[in-house]
Amino acid sequence: MGKGAGSVSIIGGADGPTSIFIAGKGGKVKLTTRIQNYFRKLKRNRVKKRITANPHTLEEVVQWLKREYDAVEVSQQSHNYLEQRKCLKASLVMRHRPDLLGELMDLEPPKGEDVEALKAFWEQIQGREKMAAEIADDIFPLDFHIYEVKCPKNCMMQIGVETVWQAIDGSFSGDKKNMKQLKKLFREIYLYYGVTSEDIKNETERYKSLLATLCS
Repeated sequence: MGKGAGSVSIIGGADGPTSIFIAGKGGKVKLTTRIQNYFRKLKRNRVKKRITANPHTLEEVVQWLKREYDAVEVSQQSHNYLEQRKCLKASLVMRHRPDLLGELMDLEPPKGEDVEALKAFWEQIQGREKMAAEIADDIFPLDFHIYEVKCPKNCMMQIGVETVWQAIDGSFSGDKKNMKQLKKLFREIYLYYGVTSEDIKNETERYKSLLATLCS
């Protein structure tokens, strides 16, 4: 690369999709970024101290969403549902059954910054995700549902629930005026799902997801 160019870096791997991005010149972290990270760490520690055990099942979460927010299930034939299901299945296979992916699970990122090598690596990653998503349901079962929560005009919130592997996720979007309200509702949903004492003690994925949501 020429003078002043950024460096190519690769993150992720075994537990999910990998991303390729360009770092700043020299790979140095800016002072402002270091300060922001410091305050994020402080906030994270404060939030961790406030998390207590108060779990609910995914079935209870769904009933609560329907009762409190008029949540409606999204059609399982819709393009949105099919795309989200494909991505979720790929992620869960890589996390829980990497043996099903054979050699594709052990992809090694290329050394250096060769663009063609990085491109080939990215194509391998996409092939792995496609293979994971196409594994038959009798080999890797999935019970996935998406619920759309009633929101103000020009806003949208969807909560994905997978009961076999016990996963919950969501997304929301809207105008600036309602964004604060949507973020608050998003946190309330994760808080209602909650965590067990064992989740807190062992810092499980369920615990980490709640912590990340509360810190966002």
